[in-house]
Amino acid sequence: MSTIKACLFDLDGVIVDTAVYHYKAWKQLANSLGFDFTEHQNEQLKGVSRVRSLQLILGWGGVTKTEAEQEQLATLKNTWYVEMISRMKPDEVLPGAKQFVEDCRNAGLKTALGSASKNSMMILEKINMVNLFDAIIDGNKVSKAKPDPEVFLKGAEAVGVQPNECVVFEDAIAGIEAAIAGGMKSVGIGSADVLGKANLVVSGLSEMTLERLMGL
Repeated sequence: MSTIKACLFDLDGVIVDTAVYHYKAWKQLANSLGFDFTEHQNEQLKGVSRVRSLQLILGWGGVTKTEAEQEQLATLKNTWYVEMISRMKPDEVLPGAKQFVEDCRNAGLKTALGSASKNSMMILEKINMVNLFDAIIDGNKVSKAKPDPEVFLKGAEAVGVQPNECVVFEDAIAGIEAAIAGGMKSVGIGSADVLGKANLVVSGLSEMTLERLMGL
């Protein structure tokens, strides 16, 4: 009998893809400062904090700002980003994601969200998936960023299972490392070249089945 009792899902890149909105908001900020921001540059911001991202963008644009001004710009970018995601719709759920979460629940498994985003609840409401998670652990409930396992350990605790009874679904190396550090199994969503430390790598949740899950 499998010991898997819970599935813990990252949000961005696993359930939805909000990266495009981060890019659009940063581009809008760069344009407002008189320079452009490319998709190639945006790739270099993956997994980078908002403050550090801003510093890199200002550097690329040759613009110098005081610490106070940087804080204002970072807040402005976030305001634009939140405006954009507040208009998200259910059809923006990544292929197979909703179905797989539902399959897990129908099989009696616990489900939890483990995301660094402080906007998780808003996004889940917009895509009609709040009720599919037994627990939602996001950036408002944790103090340590992945690869620290805090977000997933809190998720396991919230649904009443042991870490070794959990499978984490993640699209980032830091998330897979967080799962390993927490003593959990992991499924990487993306490229095996990047996420090779995971127990299994798939291109998306549309490739996941309960059989593959229990095979872990």
